[in-house]
Amino acid sequence: MSTQKSKVRIGVDIGGTFTDISIMDARGGIITKKVASTVDNYARAIGEGLAAAFGENALGGADVAELLHGTTVASNAILELKGARTGLITTKGFRDVLELRLLRMPRLYDLLWEKPPALVERSLRLEVDERIDAQGKVARPLDPAEVEAVLDRLLAEKVEAISVCLLHAYVNDAHERMIRDIIRRRAPEMVLSISSEVLPEIKEYERTSTTVINSYVKPVVGRYLKSLTADLKGVGITAPLLLMQSNGGLTPAEVAAEMPVHIIESGPAAGVIGARALARRAGFDKVISFDMGGTTAKAALVENGEVTRAEEYSVGGGIMIGSRLMSGAGYVLKVPAIDLAEVGAGGGSIIAIDAGGAPQVGPLSAGAFPGPVCYDLGGTEPTVTDANVVLGYINPTELAGGAVKLHAEKSRAVLAEKIAAPLGLPVERAAHGAHLVAAANMIRAIKAVSSERGRDPREFALVAFGGNGPLFAAGMARALGIRRVIVPPSAGVFSAVGLLYSDVEYHLSRTYRQRTTALDLPGLVAAWQALEDQARAKLAADGFRPDQIHLRRFAKLHYKGQAYELSVPMPEGPVTEATSARLDQAFGDEHERTYGHRAGPGEPVELVSLNLAATGELDTLRDTGGGMAAATAAPGERQAYFGPEHGWLATPILGRGHLAGRDWQGPAVIEEYDCTCVVPPGMTARLDPHGNITIDTGIAA
Repeated sequence: MSTQKSKVRIGVDIGGTFTDISIMDARGGIITKKVASTVDNYARAIGEGLAAAFGENALGGADVAELLHGTTVASNAILELKGARTGLITTKGFRDVLELRLLRMPRLYDLLWEKPPALVERSLRLEVDERIDAQGKVARPLDPAEVEAVLDRLLAEKVEAISVCLLHAYVNDAHERMIRDIIRRRAPEMVLSISSEVLPEIKEYERTSTTVINSYVKPVVGRYLKSLTADLKGVGITAPLLLMQSNGGLTPAEVAAEMPVHIIESGPAAGVIGARALARRAGFDKVISFDMGGTTAKAALVENGEVTRAEEYSVGGGIMIGSRLMSGAGYVLKVPAIDLAEVGAGGGSIIAIDAGGAPQVGPLSAGAFPGPVCYDLGGTEPTVTDANVVLGYINPTELAGGAVKLHAEKSRAVLAEKIAAPLGLPVERAAHGAHLVAAANMIRAIKAVSSERGRDPREFALVAFGGNGPLFAAGMARALGIRRVIVPPSAGVFSAVGLLYSDVEYHLSRTYRQRTTALDLPGLVAAWQALEDQARAKLAADGFRPDQIHLRRFAKLHYKGQAYELSVPMPEGPVTEATSARLDQAFGDEHERTYGHRAGPGEPVELVSLNLAATGELDTLRDTGGGMAAATAAPGERQAYFGPEHGWLATPILGRGHLAGRDWQGPAVIEEYDCTCVVPPGMTARLDPHGNITIDTGIAA
């Protein structure tokens, strides 16, 4: 797969408040556009935003080489329980796996908590009397007549999709394939997912949940992609459409439509990939990406040039995960995904007084409509954006280059009435308190991917982006002991920019259980070769040349008897007798790094599964970083409030170009088209050679 370098590439990221568009021209320059999301039909905002961007830059659909897209449509379908009416065919005795789940509680001691409803209601979960044992031998044959009867019942219930998940299908999928063939013969238009194709791995609940989710969102994603393709054709774009996956790689739209389970967390992933590219270019081995938009804030880790991935995660159930020590509220997906922690805190998060008389921020959000009170679109509840307007951090008259007009007096009035008066505080103290509460919520997300994973956040730099990330980042970094904050160019649309740094990527896996001290070396070599052949075939089908294909091997291991695994890179080179010892060493090191201890040398280690990351590298210009010309206009100035310690201060209002060639001592506010960056007192901001704003938080090394 190659891109014509005379054409432009487009990245589009949809958020709950804004839709961000980035366009990379043939010289590597970036054009950005930010438009309000159209929540009734997210695809419409893309067409409207692209039409406006084309008109402003003398471009047309014929100039587009490819369009890269991150979307929340699949996760929204789960969050809102608006997926397809789905049926499940499973082995006799396993009908209630989706209800039993993992028996974990997200909130200790909460007797009123109720688990979310299963995505397949019980009357649509039907059994067949078959059995394959753990070694893959047929213990009880499948009766095709029974499958026909079960299918008749599901068709009579008018299901839109069917999932098939049989016991031990990961080791022998013959019975699943038989059921698949019967369904395709009887109901060729039926949306269908079988577990041996979606997730050929051990663990019944995780495999069943993942397969069901694939079926549940498949029709929704298919309709969305059909609508989006039509809207793109409306502005003249017929170029390939690639979707961002949860794992940080791109996939063709046709593949995403067939396996949407891999794009559930599509939206947040691109920004992390952009942060990885920034870290590599700027020479940072360890960074934490921090993305704060209008609705949520997300944090992720990039360590030694690689993003940190989770092997499974939960989505839905009305949960925003801020602590990995609590789990069990959502629907489990056992697919590789960038290890993100997300909290309900964004610019649109509503500020309220709780039952105990303390201020709280989020998780409820005003979104793009009606939005914060200062938008004057009918919002009546104070939000984080309203607080930041009152504090003088945000331009009191406009956002996004004038695309959003603000009414600062309305922000002040609603905060005075609903927050300051009940607390008995001056309005600026109340606004500052809300700002700190929001920051504390987001610090939980950063701790979830760092200290809760055995990593010290003080060893990392903080890469801040999103419309509100750079506004909060410096204060949060100081609270965490982080010495350096990096704000990239086009920070407010950085997730869309991050799409331009992504490659097509597939993650393949298979269960392979053996003690490391008794590895079947020929069998292991054959298993790896089968995965690699499958990966090369997938990428070749997408149009990639052999020199564009890169494979990375990983193994999941645990101490024998443990329920959960850790992933480590497979030792480079051929599989030999030395492989066992190298796997044991790598696993022990990762176990100690994650949990703070390792077992003794005699403790048996078990290989659980093989995982392959296969990348197809796009033929595109990547390095868009560069210096920035010094600003010629004089800085502005306005009053900004930095807490009771500093009070109101006359604060320079800068553009990024004002930092070229010099250091600026805080306080300062750096305003750009797509975001605002706040440099508190006692900190220093400068530009690095790549055009990034770097903030020294003043913490000694």
